[in-house]
Amino acid sequence: MYESDAGLLAPGRAGSPAEATTGDSAFLQAMLDAEAALTRAQSACGLAPAAAGPAVTETADADRFDVRDLALRARSGGNPVIPLVVDLTAAVPEDARPYVHRGATSQDILDTAAMLVASRTLATILDDLERAAGEVARHAATHRDTQMAGRTLTQHAVPTTFGLKAAGWRALILDARDRLSAVRASLPAQLGGAAGTLAAFAAFSAPAASPTAQEDTEEQEDTDGRGEVDLLALVGAYARELGLAEPVLPWHTLRTPIADLAGALAFTAGALGKMAADVLTLSRTEIGEVEEEEGGDSSALPHKANPVHATLIAAAARRAPGLAATLYSSLAAEDERPAGAWHAEWEPLRELLRLVGGAARDGAALAAGLRVVPYTMRENLQLTDGLIVSERLAAVFADRIGRARAREVLAAAADRAHSETTDLADVLFDVVREEPGLAGLDLAELTDPTRYIGSAGPLTDRALERR
Repeated sequence: MYESDAGLLAPGRAGSPAEATTGDSAFLQAMLDAEAALTRAQSACGLAPAAAGPAVTETADADRFDVRDLALRARSGGNPVIPLVVDLTAAVPEDARPYVHRGATSQDILDTAAMLVASRTLATILDDLERAAGEVARHAATHRDTQMAGRTLTQHAVPTTFGLKAAGWRALILDARDRLSAVRASLPAQLGGAAGTLAAFAAFSAPAASPTAQEDTEEQEDTDGRGEVDLLALVGAYARELGLAEPVLPWHTLRTPIADLAGALAFTAGALGKMAADVLTLSRTEIGEVEEEEGGDSSALPHKANPVHATLIAAAARRAPGLAATLYSSLAAEDERPAGAWHAEWEPLRELLRLVGGAARDGAALAAGLRVVPYTMRENLQLTDGLIVSERLAAVFADRIGRARAREVLAAAADRAHSETTDLADVLFDVVREEPGLAGLDLAELTDPTRYIGSAGPLTDRALERR
């Protein structure tokens, strides 16, 4: 018995807006929208009666068609447009039937439908990214001066602030927003006919159902100066009907739109993945500097509150590059219409849209519910007993006793502090007494991690100026 994909193994996208906009019914509706728009455009350009467009549009409702039946019948021709055209043609009024799919090829419809689905899904993703950016901006402003340990290669490096870290998350989210917005604005309709020449459209002549219809056709007809219908005008009319960009050329084997979409989506997954990776690290029990407000349950350990939003985002960030790679591989498509390269795009594109849609939803929820623990951050700054400011000490000492000697003195002091499990400042008091060039230094101030955060505050302010 057939069961639909309810998302049982895909909690990241289950219930997200992207799931609804990328489902089988959504793709079917997008294909129907493409077919209806094509008939309307041909009516506008004098290639179909004025009544044909509305007739097809009224019939082009996904609820009137059997998705599963179309899927099974798609096997015989390799794509779902072929059986859909049969069913749609049979469903429209008889006088409109000649104008269903007139002059088009299956790839025109399916590529256009993919662009419609992408545009509709990106709208929901962009909304979630805006929410995530707003919540992260709130954390950055609130914790502009909240000191914490900066970590490099998993170890304490120098002090930083949580505000600066959050500002970095926001910068990546806004970068993703800008890339997706640009891609969405450029998503093109697809119209070229069998081999990208539009020849079939020229082969059809505009019907004259009545003298009035003929006059309307003559008024609407756009010509290229030789009494022939301007087929480039048809492409423009088609794109306008759909709200998509007008392509310069048919792009059956010129897959720039898919590659750009893949790149922007993979970048977005990675941008959200950076925030998730930091949250997963900082929320470890032994670090405890942040936590998700609504942690997830464990089936075995009742005491746990797992960082579920961050976990689901991290999973999406790991899968997205592989899906994008498949889409990039389809750039190498042979001839004027490819065998396999185009077909290989359908499932990865939908999965990529779903993954990023779910990750954006979880990113907004993660940022909104993130709890920051400044007290633990301050405690963790002291874990290395002052060694976290060794960079500052090296610079100050070098001015007094030279770089080589400063490095030698600090290395010895650090080894001693580590071996004796004592504070670096205590060791340095002995060093200063033995090193005349270091006399008079305020070691308490120099070894205070909270006084070595550089321009973290101004950098955060500057980042938050970006809209």
